[in-house]
Amino acid sequence: MTSPYERDLDKHSGNYTPLTPVTYMAWAAEVYPNRTAVIHGARRYTWAESYARARRLASAIKKLGLAPGETVAAMLSNTPEMLELHFGVPMTQSVLNTLNVRLDADAIAFMLNHSETKLLITDREFSATVQKALSKVLHRPIIIDVDDPEYVGAGERIGQIEYEAFLASGDPDYAWQPPEDEWQAISLNYTSGTTGDPKGVVYHYRGAYLNALNNVVVWGMQRHAVYLWTLPMFHCNGWCFPWTVAVVAGTHVCLRRVDAKQILDSIREHGVTHYCGAPIVHSMLINAPAEWKEGIEHKVNAMVAAAAPPAAMIEGMDRMGFELIHVYGLTEVYGPASACAKHREWQQLEISERTERNGRQGVRNPLQEAITVLNPETMQPVPWDGLTIGEIMFRGNITMKGYLKNPKATADAFSGGWFHTGDLAVMQPDGYVKIRDRSKDIIISGGENISSLEVEDAIYRHPAVLACAVVAKPDDRWGETPCAFIEIKPDTDVTETQIIEHCRKHLAHFKAPRSVIFGALPKTSTGKIQKFLLRQKVQSASSIG
Repeated sequence: MTSPYERDLDKHSGNYTPLTPVTYMAWAAEVYPNRTAVIHGARRYTWAESYARARRLASAIKKLGLAPGETVAAMLSNTPEMLELHFGVPMTQSVLNTLNVRLDADAIAFMLNHSETKLLITDREFSATVQKALSKVLHRPIIIDVDDPEYVGAGERIGQIEYEAFLASGDPDYAWQPPEDEWQAISLNYTSGTTGDPKGVVYHYRGAYLNALNNVVVWGMQRHAVYLWTLPMFHCNGWCFPWTVAVVAGTHVCLRRVDAKQILDSIREHGVTHYCGAPIVHSMLINAPAEWKEGIEHKVNAMVAAAAPPAAMIEGMDRMGFELIHVYGLTEVYGPASACAKHREWQQLEISERTERNGRQGVRNPLQEAITVLNPETMQPVPWDGLTIGEIMFRGNITMKGYLKNPKATADAFSGGWFHTGDLAVMQPDGYVKIRDRSKDIIISGGENISSLEVEDAIYRHPAVLACAVVAKPDDRWGETPCAFIEIKPDTDVTETQIIEHCRKHLAHFKAPRSVIFGALPKTSTGKIQKFLLRQKVQSASSIG
């Protein structure tokens, strides 16, 4: 028998609309039309102007004949054009693929082919790479050039039309429609692909809408927040912050590249209240000259995401007076999907204890259904003892649809009804997740498991260390031993022996690195250290030896 709550109570346009983050911009433009939405160099756009530009973009795209579900790729820096694409492309129900601007031509060509890109919008700065990539694509997309006035370097126009002229062909009153189904794809983000071809992670409208709102709740963002773009927008759609800022009718402050002085100058000049970044970004600010930080007297909220931020970085931000929140996630969960939710009583603790608590991966975000640590063999929860290691898993609305054209990888990732992260962790007695390592980064020495993150945390406590990474080095006696790669701060000096002795003061001796290599560390475009290159280096050296 049908429930009376279901009889004659149908879903229709008057009581149901599929979720789309585009509605956030429409609201901001309606309620706060004259507030500044975007700052980029000399350019300023209000919310009304930004909304009109996004609608022009959508109208112009539709005139090209793109159908819902076809791909629009973007090879852009953190500029107003990239923000507009996050609204204009979903208005047409095409799928936005933001490309990593630091990838080589072969990787870009793979993504353009794999996604069957129909339209590519590219900044003049990246024209040389794009040209090489286009020589390898099966079907050349339509090309539109962006000529950002803030860019004064080399690079030629390679497209049929420049972005502003393309926008002029569109209708600022374009009547966009929400998707028919909020499960439709809104965007495509490729994983790093360090061990083969990258996987195409597909996001849906529902997840983008909810995660944009989730960011506001997790961070307690106030109305009219000022957000600085240090995080690349091409990375997980900027963790959904292009849409989040519209929720609070805030202001986007664009930044083409990460530079400590420019960041601090922007914070001071524009009253920036929020920014995101990998640990290396925050470390740059901590180690910047004191005079660069003068005049910043308002509260600044910083979000950091990584496997585990080093204690020295957390303590350094605390001394600067920046309010730091640690979040955790992956591309497959729209960026951060858990956070180290703070408790007021933690403020009474000594800084070392407060650092330990704030450095955890934490608890699920309010709009994500669950995070847990399971035994990947039995799929049973590990005890909340802070000792038993399992795999972090997520499930909920802020999780990808799956991998594009890769059903096996999708099935493997969701085996047992959970998304498998590949990160190893413990569940602490208070229900907070604490990462121990990536499964591939655990060092097994003499039968004992050594967390590379634990060793790195000890190394970061040395005052001369700017950045470090620890990987397994083959050893005839122990099987593997920790090898530390270290980048030291300018005008400092430290020896291998000093680093090893320093680690032995903080760790069991068998966990201390047996060898230390100094020099610049290879990093991704989002500031993450590329451990796979360091593993290759020690493996190669051991083979030669």
